[in-house]
Amino acid sequence: MKSESLSQNRAPVYEALEEFRSARVVPFDVPGHKHGRGNPELCNFLGKQCVEIDVNSMKPLDNLCHPVSVIKEAEELAADAFGAANAFFMVGGTTSAVQSMVLSVTKRGDEIILPRNVHRSVINALVLNGAIPVYVNPDVEPNLGISLGMKLSDVERAIAEHPNAKAVLVNNPTYYGICSDLRSIVKLAHAHGMYCLADEAHGTHFYFGEDMPVSAMAAGADMAAVSMHKSGGSLTQSSLLLLGKGIDPGYVRQIINLTQTTSGSYLLMASLDISRRNLALRGRQVFAHVADLARYAREEINFVGGFYAFGEELVNGGSVFAFDTTKLSVHTLDVGLAGIEVYDLLRDEYDIQIEFGDIGNILAYISMGDRMPELERLISALSEIRRRFQRDKVGLLSQEYIEPKVMMSPQEAFYANKISLPLAETEGRICSEFVMCYPPGIPVLAPGEVITADIIKYIRYAKEKGCSMTGPQDEAIENLNVIA
Repeated sequence: MKSESLSQNRAPVYEALEEFRSARVVPFDVPGHKHGRGNPELCNFLGKQCVEIDVNSMKPLDNLCHPVSVIKEAEELAADAFGAANAFFMVGGTTSAVQSMVLSVTKRGDEIILPRNVHRSVINALVLNGAIPVYVNPDVEPNLGISLGMKLSDVERAIAEHPNAKAVLVNNPTYYGICSDLRSIVKLAHAHGMYCLADEAHGTHFYFGEDMPVSAMAAGADMAAVSMHKSGGSLTQSSLLLLGKGIDPGYVRQIINLTQTTSGSYLLMASLDISRRNLALRGRQVFAHVADLARYAREEINFVGGFYAFGEELVNGGSVFAFDTTKLSVHTLDVGLAGIEVYDLLRDEYDIQIEFGDIGNILAYISMGDRMPELERLISALSEIRRRFQRDKVGLLSQEYIEPKVMMSPQEAFYANKISLPLAETEGRICSEFVMCYPPGIPVLAPGEVITADIIKYIRYAKEKGCSMTGPQDEAIENLNVIA
C-alpha cells in the first residue's frame, strides 16, 4: 500500500545512486567494466558519470525483482503520480509491460477482446500463453486509409458473442492519436465481469496534460502499459506498468519476473524516477507547450496545402471518440507521395528524422524536447518537398488496414509444422509468422491468419516504397512461412 507521506519532490533511486557514487565503493561484483575502468572506450563514449552508476543490484540500491526499499518507494511515487493503485518499473520497454498485462489476466484457451490494429507485443503475448484473440475490426477513415478506434457498439457485440472472454484491451491512443470511448468500454467490460487493459504506449501525457483524452487510470481501467520513454522523457526502453484497484500486485510481480531481466539497468530505473518527478512537478505546463507546438504545426502545414495534418475535426463520438492534440500526423497522398517516401526525403534531403512513414501518412513526434526553430524547419521542408517532388497520385495505395481472416490461434500457428513458400505462392495459405512495417509495429499478418491477394499486394507495395518490413524468418521477405 502507498504511504500517506509521499513527496513528489523525491527521486529515491536517483538519490540512492548519488549516495553510492559518493561512497567510492570498491567493486568485486558485476558488471565487469568496474565503473568504466575496464572499458575506457565505452567510458569515453558514454561519460564517466554515466558508466559509474551502471551497477548491479545490492542492498543499498534494492532489487527490481523483489523491491523492498528505494525501488519500492520509487514505484509507490509513480503510482501516486499516475493515480494508480500500484506501479512497476519496466526495463524491457512497453513491450514487456504489454505482455505482462496480457499474461496476468489470460491463460491458454482464454479469450481476450482487442482491436486488430494492436502492437505486435500484444499478439506476441498470445503466442506465449495460448490465449485466443477476439478481434474487433476497426473502422477505416476512407480518405486517410488509417484504422480508427473501437466503437462501443462493436465491443458490445463482441462481448455478447464471447461472454466468457477474460478481458478487453484498448489502444489509448493509437499511433495516429485516435482514442476510443475508454470510460464506456471500461464500464461495459466490468459489467460483464471482464478486465479492461490499456496499451498507453503513446499516452503518458494524458496523465499530466490539460484538455487531453482520459487516461486509463482515470477511466477506471484495471491495467495500463505506459511508455515513459516516448512522451515522458525517460531513457529508451524504460516504461511503467500501472494497476488499478482489485488487481493483485504480488501476482503481477510474479508474471513480470517470468520474462523481465534479473539484472535491471539502474540507468533506466533512475531515468524513470527522475522523469516521474519532472512530470509530477511540471507536467501540466510541459504538455500545454507541446500541444501548442503541435497545434501550430498543423495549422501551418495545412496552410501550405497538399499535405493534410489531421486533428480534432475527425472526432465523431464513435470510432474517433477523442484525438490526442500532441500528435502531428500528416497525410501525404495528395502530393503524390507515399508516407515512407516523405519520411526518406525529410531524412536524406533535409536531415530531419521523423518517427515513421507508412504508405499514406507520416508522424512527426512532438515532445517536451522540441523547440519552435526545429518545428519551423520541418514545416519549411514539407513545403519544399511539395514544390520539388509533387506528382500525380495515380497508382498509390491508400488502405493501411486490411481486415484479417483468423483461422487458428497465434500460438497454435506459430508452433505448427510449417513450410517456406515464395510470396506469390502463399495466397490462401495460413501464415505462421508475423509481417509488419516497423514502426508502427502493427502486423499486416499475424500467425494464424489467411494470406490474401490484397495482403500480398500490400507487402510488395510496402517493400517497393521502402518501408522497413520486419517479422518473417526470411529477412528479404521473398518467402513466408505457412502451415504445412
